[in-house]
Amino acid sequence: MGWKPMPHSRMRASPQAFLFPPDLRRVAVKICGITRGDEAHAIVAAGADALGINFWPKSKRYIALAEASPWLRELVGTVPRVAVTVNATDDDLRALHESGVIDWIQLHGDETPERVKLLALQGLPVFKALGVKDRAMLDTAAAFASPTLLLDAYAPNEYGGSGETMDWALGAEAVRLWQDRQIILAGGLTPENVTEAVRQVDPAAVDVASGVESAPGRKDLDKVRAFLERVRA
Repeated sequence: MGWKPMPHSRMRASPQAFLFPPDLRRVAVKICGITRGDEAHAIVAAGADALGINFWPKSKRYIALAEASPWLRELVGTVPRVAVTVNATDDDLRALHESGVIDWIQLHGDETPERVKLLALQGLPVFKALGVKDRAMLDTAAAFASPTLLLDAYAPNEYGGSGETMDWALGAEAVRLWQDRQIILAGGLTPENVTEAVRQVDPAAVDVASGVESAPGRKDLDKVRAFLERVRA
């Protein structure tokens, strides 16, 4: 039986606010930067818990919504389909939400805590992602009213997918400080280092893009399977 989208109207104060089921009892895995339907289906079959699709035109993994919609529609009810956006307009975010092929919207740009809160109040299924390079930036992250929070390596102008590794000590501190949030660890994760990252940070989930690729936007399915196996070892 596949994953079922949860209603978004009860965000902020209920389990529906989380990207992953709070009773999953294991570290979830989001595979990001998918650009092909065949790879998306294979990644779901391999056991991924969520898919990320990058709709930022400057990304090396960009795909247009019209191009991705046919295969995203085929995946309804399997795993959460997450739209990765960077400084998108409210109209663009609403269009993604109303497309019927997206379950969540990852805000990976310069969005302020106030804007994230307003978008959630409008009923948009959003969560914040941000790069963290030091404790001061971790303190800034606390201001976001985002029950699911993705912490990435700090890479100015890259907005994710840089291959840089985040300071895992900061990730572990976030998990310790915000036990009522789902912390997703991203940034430079690979099949070779993800076991140690999970051991040190104990996140709710991990997110990977470049670490399981043969080229930007092309997933190496052997690496995907190895990544999944090592997270769950």
